[in-house]
Amino acid sequence: MLRTSFIRKNREKVLLGLKKRNFQEIHLIDEILILDEKKKIAQNVLNKILEKENSISKKIGQILNSGKNIQIESLKEKSTFLKKEKKNVNVKLREIVQILERKLNQIPNIPDEKIKNNSEKEENDIIFQEGKIYCQIEKPLTHWELSKKFCLFDSNLGTKICGSGFSVYIGKGAKLQRSLIQYFLDKNIQASYKEYSLPYLINEKSGYATGQIPDKENQMYFIEKDNLYLIPTGEVPIMNCYRDKIFTNEDLPVKATTYTSCFRREAGSYGSKVRGLNRLHQFEKVEIIQITTQDSSSSSLEEMILHVKTILKSLDLPFRLIRLNGPDLGFSSSITYDFEVYSIAQKKWLEVSSISNCNDFQSNRLNLKYKTITGHVHFCHTLNGSALALPRIMAALLENHQTKNKINIPQVLVPYTEFDHIK
Repeated sequence: MLRTSFIRKNREKVLLGLKKRNFQEIHLIDEILILDEKKKIAQNVLNKILEKENSISKKIGQILNSGKNIQIESLKEKSTFLKKEKKNVNVKLREIVQILERKLNQIPNIPDEKIKNNSEKEENDIIFQEGKIYCQIEKPLTHWELSKKFCLFDSNLGTKICGSGFSVYIGKGAKLQRSLIQYFLDKNIQASYKEYSLPYLINEKSGYATGQIPDKENQMYFIEKDNLYLIPTGEVPIMNCYRDKIFTNEDLPVKATTYTSCFRREAGSYGSKVRGLNRLHQFEKVEIIQITTQDSSSSSLEEMILHVKTILKSLDLPFRLIRLNGPDLGFSSSITYDFEVYSIAQKKWLEVSSISNCNDFQSNRLNLKYKTITGHVHFCHTLNGSALALPRIMAALLENHQTKNKINIPQVLVPYTEFDHIK
């Protein structure tokens, strides 16, 4: 969440950033500033009432101690009047704070200066591309066709069990997915990310703290009876492990990783985008996060990008890195880079990782801070990334490594799968 003090000091910067996002509710900024001023006025009035109350209370105490009852009734009447005034001002102040918070919750993070104005460039920037796009056969099959041929996963079984948008992995398909998860976790742990095993359910406060609520509330599965949500990504529970903490400089950066299932309603998705493993309501993902000081988050972002790049290279897949423009940024993100792998049979790029720097936007809600050597307290910067999301990695591996009668397994996975091909 943006702080009102930041908005007041950087009004023009905030407005420019929101325009980069094509944010339509620009009027909210001035409404927030007006409400903030009203809040300050109401708070000042309340403070003066409290001062008068304290003063009268002291006078009443002095009179009672002296044994004289001169003017005590008059003072009690003033005290009663001030209590009523205090109650009225408190009600008004709470109302202002609630409206202010509701409006602040609608404002997304301000894009990094590297993000271009949407009017200047509509396409996302391609930063680099690596790996040769090729296939050993003339007419490669899609991963859902390969699945039928080699019995790797079954979307019809998923539909039978719970509905469309779910899949059941079978035999070597299940082993390959499990091997990928373990490989990704091992690579992350080797890079000094501490592993967490986390709940798949969160409460409303946790969803709010990382920015999914109220922004993505309609995309999350909600268990009404228990007032709990299924997690849309491992970022949510892992970041909430650090909510309400104050670190020292020496504690940072914090680096953590987790494997979770992720649950998303994906309302409005249809067509080729949802074929096979392209888009599921439940999918597996290995996540990495970092919590840093304000002056080191940019270098941490570069470190995370390099880490995911190394993993993708080891899988022998063609991939590229793109930087998202303003309208494509997530609500909490200041800057986001997506890794995409090429699907040889579908002839398109598939996103497999998003790596974002949220600066202090997320930590403001998380109440996540650090204390410097000089004793100053600042909000931390938070970063998150997929390392990696499983379904589209599976799709790309199957399609790009297929031959006429088998699917080859990348060498780095063979110690995990215990087979080097599927036939």
